[in-house]
Amino acid sequence: MQHALDIAERDWGFPLPTNPVRKVRRPVIRNRRERRITPDERTALLDAAASYRNQMIRPLIVLALETAMRRGELLAIRWPDFDAQLSVIRLRTSKNGHARTIPLSPLAVRTLELLRSRTNACCANDRVFPMKGNAVQLAWCRIVDRAGIGDLRFHDCRHEAISSLFERGFSLPEVALISGHRDTRMLLRYTHLNAVNIVAKLHA
Repeated sequence: MQHALDIAERDWGFPLPTNPVRKVRRPVIRNRRERRITPDERTALLDAAASYRNQMIRPLIVLALETAMRRGELLAIRWPDFDAQLSVIRLRTSKNGHARTIPLSPLAVRTLELLRSRTNACCANDRVFPMKGNAVQLAWCRIVDRAGIGDLRFHDCRHEAISSLFERGFSLPEVALISGHRDTRMLLRYTHLNAVNIVAKLHA
């Protein structure tokens, strides 16, 4: 409402002496999510995805867990964006509108190479995952249900990947390079370190 009234006054010339909504105190929305994926859940999730009729779903989930890429970014990848020799994916655009280059783990590279050999991509501009976002969401819900995992969203793969990178010793700039976060405060909102892993480091 505040934005609508600002537009009415500034752009449309409505004679408003003041914006009454501007003084309304906004409630604090505590929607921070701290869901991590356990090793057992990861195994169950990938096993359930392996038996799913769409054989692209498992590679998609693997890449989400390995790269911290968003669902829309994964679905936008085209084969020319993947450089197996350099082990990178070059994203042409992302949620914040900036292109970036994402380094790939050996597992991510193997997953993409196997998928390319299996799909026989014939067009240089073929998308790696020729699916719609809604189709991925429906498949995800069925796979999570089959795996017997509760309260797990596809976006939690991004949380898990980012948190895992920090636990493995990657620096803040390095993780930001991979995740695409330009605001470190938002990056830290995605980071939920496992206290047990920190204890192991303290005793090392």
